[in-house]
Amino acid sequence: MRTGGIDSSQIQAMIAQLKAHATRPQAAPPVVQTEPTVAKVNFADALKNSLDAVNASQVKASTMGKQFSSGDDSVSLSDVMVSMQKASINFQATVQVRNKLVTAYHEIMNMQV
Repeated sequence: MRTGGIDSSQIQAMIAQLKAHATRPQAAPPVVQTEPTVAKVNFADALKNSLDAVNASQVKASTMGKQFSSGDDSVSLSDVMVSMQKASINFQATVQVRNKLVTAYHEIMNMQV
């Protein structure tokens, strides 16, 4: 039987698909955490890790400079200069953080209790 351009068998097939979809078990809704879990970071470990990274960048720059000056063709001048600039910026940032820490320490020590 044909109704309005759509065959009744197509309608029945569509209804069957809708019923099959409706009877499928629904997935559980995602669990929403009300409090975000934040990993605790030890300040001493974070400071040590950052100082180790600065030291590693300086050692790498120094090694690349020595390789370039000894005539190693695998190291280009631009790579040496970029590495040295990165090491310099890392060191300057570390010095600024140290200065801020020293200033904060002095402010805390001068507080009236």
